[in-house]
Amino acid sequence: MIEIKKAEIVAVTGRKDQYPSEDMYELAFAGRSNVGKSSLLNLLTNRKKLAKVSGSPGKTRTINFYEINGEFRIVDLPGYGYAKVSKSLSNSWGDMIDEYLTSRSKLLKVIQLVDIRHEPSKQDVQMYEYLKHYNLDGIVVATKSDKISRNHIKKHEAMIRKSLGMSAEDIIIPISSLKKTGQDKLLEVMDDLLSSKEI
Repeated sequence: MIEIKKAEIVAVTGRKDQYPSEDMYELAFAGRSNVGKSSLLNLLTNRKKLAKVSGSPGKTRTINFYEINGEFRIVDLPGYGYAKVSKSLSNSWGDMIDEYLTSRSKLLKVIQLVDIRHEPSKQDVQMYEYLKHYNLDGIVVATKSDKISRNHIKKHEAMIRKSLGMSAEDIIIPISSLKKTGQDKLLEVMDDLLSSKEI
C-alpha cells in the first residue's frame, strides 16, 4: 500500500498550456460538487488543508495537480452538477475536464466519487459513461459511508453498481472521511495501478 509522506500542489490551472510536464503518472478524482472530494484528498494525504474544503459547492473552477512523494500526481478535477452555477460556466468546466482527459498520456485512471446515500445522479451516470468511453472507468468511491448503517452498505453499493452500469470486476470503495475509514483500500487500489507501471 502507498504511504503518502509528501504531498504538494504543483499547478492550479484551467489551461492546457499550464499543465505540468508529462513526466509522472497521474490518478485523477472526479465527482459532483459537495460529494466530499476535498475531504477525501486531505484524508488520503493525511493533510488537513491540502485541498480546500469549500462551504459553497461549485467553487473549484480549476484543475489542481498534487505531486505525491515526488513519484506521481493526484489530479483534482472541478466538481460538476451544482445547480446554482450558470450554464455557460458549467459548460466551460465540461470543456476543461474534457481537454484534460483527452490530452494526458500518463493518466492511468479517473476515480469517480458518488454519495453512498443517494442513487447516482444523471450527471454521475453521464460522467461514468464518459470515463468508460475513454477506458478510464472502473473505480468508484462511495463517500459519506458513516451516514448510513453498516447493514445497508451492500444494498447501496448494489444500487450504485446498477445505476452506473458497472461490471462485476469494477471496484466500489465505501469511505468516510469523517470516521477515517475505507481509505486504506483505496490506497491499495492506487498502489496496484501505479505498480503495474513500475513508477
